[in-house]
Order: sequence, then C-alpha cells, then structure tokens
Amino acid sequence: MSKKRKLILGAGLGALLLILFTLIVTVNFNNASGETLSEALREAVLHETEKISLFGLIDVNPGLISAYVVTAAIIFVALLLRIFVIPRFKMIPGKVQLVLEQLVGFFDDLAVTNSPRKNGFLGGYIFSAGCYIFFGTLFELFGVQVITTSGSSVALPAPLSDINGAIMLGCLSYGVILSGGIICNKFKGVLKTLKEFSLPISMSFRLFGALLSGMLVTELVYYSLYLSFVLPVIVAVMFTVLHALIQTYVLTMLTAMFYGEVSEPPEIKVKNKKKKTKKVKA
Repeated sequence: MSKKRKLILGAGLGALLLILFTLIVTVNFNNASGETLSEALREAVLHETEKISLFGLIDVNPGLISAYVVTAAIIFVALLLRIFVIPRFKMIPGKVQLVLEQLVGFFDDLAVTNSPRKNGFLGGYIFSAGCYIFFGTLFELFGVQVITTSGSSVALPAPLSDINGAIMLGCLSYGVILSGGIICNKFKGVLKTLKEFSLPISMSFRLFGALLSGMLVTELVYYSLYLSFVLPVIVAVMFTVLHALIQTYVLTMLTAMFYGEVSEPPEIKVKNKKKKTKKVKA
C-alpha cells in the first residue's frame, strides 16, 4: 500500500472516530441537560424563564438586549463611515465606495420605482430598516453569550425573533406608510392607509415567523441523535442568511409599494388635468 493511501485511510478513520466521539458527548450532554425538546422550543418562542437584568432595573427578554447591541453597532459603523470614508469618495470609486453606492442606489431605486412622489424620506427609511433586519438577523450567528437572572448562560438571539420586536418594526413601517398618505393626499390618504388595517399585523408576523422558524429547525436538528453533529451549523447558517436576505427585501418592498399606493394622487384630479391639457392643445 502506498503512502498516499495510508494517509487517506488514516485520515478517514480519524475523522470517523472523531464523529463517533462527538456524537457520544452530544448525546450525554442532551440527556444531562434535563430539558425536553418541547420545553426548548417553548422557551425559544416565549422566553418565560430566560430573562436578562437590564442595569438591575427590570428583567427583559434576550431579544431586547440584542436589539440594543445591533442598533448601537449600526450607529457606530455609520458614524465611522460618515467621518472617515465618505469624505474621501472619489470620481473613480474604490471597492468600499462602490459597495456603499450600490447598496444605497438599490434602496433608492426601490423607493423611486414604487413611489414616484415624496420618496426622499422613504428611501432613507427602507435603507435603515433593511440594514437593521439584515444585520440583526445575522447577529445570532455570533453566539454572544450572556448570563440570565437564573444564573444560566444563553446566546443572544436575533432581535426580530422576539415577537415584540417584530410587532414594533411592523407598526413603524405602517406609520411611515400613513405619513406618506397624509403628506400627499391629506385626509384621503389617511382613509387609504386605514383600509389596510391588517398590514402591520401581516408584516409583524411574517418577520417573526420567518426568523423564528430557522431557530426552531436548528433546535429540532440538534435534538436528533444522528443529526446533532456538524449539520446544525450548516442548517443554522443557511436559514439565517436566507432569511436575512429574503425578509430584508420583502419588508422594504412592501413598505415602498404601499407607500406608493397611498401617496398616489386621486383619479379625479388626474382626469381633470388630462382634460385641461387637451383643451390647451386644441
């Protein structure tokens, strides 16, 4: 047998032994934790026992701490870009400048395409909301550990995997849509927006359900005897990245579309303008 075959065979046997050892350790850990699958899934959704003390004043869900951390990180990076990067922009863009311009241009085009009127604020909002959803979703991949009030350690989840965070973002987006109706069409714009009374609910639960499903699927794979090694990492990364991209696009697109609908001018005014232009031409 050649040296290459011996090395390949030895590496294969070593990898097999490592997998078997890890499976045994994982199974023992799962059994020793004393937590059933139903309890783990319930806690992941409701956060009944895993609370974190906020400056010793009140016990809050881990998702709120994640929201503070993600918001602070985004603001800090934005300040660094504004102070050190943006003033150095050139006519021939570099890599960083090109990425920033493409990112801002994407959300700006999304706002202009779906809402031709009063879209300056809309472009800024969907850019901010998109960054928050995307980086907030990826934040759970870092596995930042914190100590709960019960003394156990828990990894901070994505901010929007908490139903309260998803509801607030959905209501905030609905408020932006309502403001577009008020600015462009006054009272009629308010009526148009109020007709879509289920919009904040659908936005909120779409975000919450999509982001929570990835975490629940990972928990299910982890608690399986034969799937608790390596595969949870792949599943977690795959679901997290996909949800980050999809939910960022879906919420920003819906916000821009509904903003454009409520900010459209009334049909009567459009018809009158067409009649006036025909008379002038005649």
